[in-house]
Amino acid sequence: MEVRIDPSAGFCWGVVRAIDFAEKQLSESDKLYSLGEIIHNMAEVNRLGELGLESIKVEDFSKLKPGSKVLIRAHGEPPSTYKEALKYGIEIIDATCPVVAKVQERIRKFADNKFQVVIYGKKDHAEVIGLSGVTKDQAIVVLSVEEALESVNFSKPTVLFSQTTMDKETFKAIANTLKEKIEQLYIGSIEDEAVEFHAKNTICGQVSGREKRLRDFARSNDVIIFAAGKKSSNGKVLFDIAKEENANTFFIEEVSDIKDHWLKDAHNVGVTGATSTPHWLMKKIKNYIEEHFSSNDSLKL
Repeated sequence: MEVRIDPSAGFCWGVVRAIDFAEKQLSESDKLYSLGEIIHNMAEVNRLGELGLESIKVEDFSKLKPGSKVLIRAHGEPPSTYKEALKYGIEIIDATCPVVAKVQERIRKFADNKFQVVIYGKKDHAEVIGLSGVTKDQAIVVLSVEEALESVNFSKPTVLFSQTTMDKETFKAIANTLKEKIEQLYIGSIEDEAVEFHAKNTICGQVSGREKRLRDFARSNDVIIFAAGKKSSNGKVLFDIAKEENANTFFIEEVSDIKDHWLKDAHNVGVTGATSTPHWLMKKIKNYIEEHFSSNDSLKL
């Protein structure tokens, strides 16, 4: 049996940057707080927890000693979080992904210019909470074309953005539908009367760029083991893509989730994951599969 790790899998640079921030701080002290789990992967959260990283909520700021260090993860935070940190004398270690920070700033400019901001994403996702926060929580958050049609006020200037880890095809569908709807409503109007609409594709290029490589990788193996955290939005999108290409694609969080019968008749096994899946975990999965099967592809029972 041949087991291969997807060369395009693993941490995106925004996650690498956040973990670098955390490891640097933890090398200087044995305590650092993170606003929420630093990434949606419990194996990596547990590893950093052993080094002294503790996940907290904004509501916990009042319990911390003044001068305590709190890391803002790659997802970013709304402006209110920074105000609360200042109120309680908390030192912020800002590891917001620069891509996310740029999206926040672009959204802020449109909101300041009285645009109706629509965000394609998950309402309860940390990144979306931060993006909506720069609009004073006035943004409309949608997950589908249907939700957009039900929620958008077509008489207002509108701009569409996306959570950085969402599906680009759904974003295109929402953008096209909103554009067509506005054009239908204002047929015959002079240009100055037409409602202004913009669609800003802010899906991370590293995320969307993986799709073709992942599809090729999924097709080239008998079985795909996809490792990611259950809370990972990016993991859900990428798993569905792999599953489309290879029905024998299985989702796991830990090595212990692997079922023997998934691999029984496989000659080629691919190991891949989300942008929040550490390479050391994929290597651990590869080693387990290689050790668990004999050279003649029969299980070591």
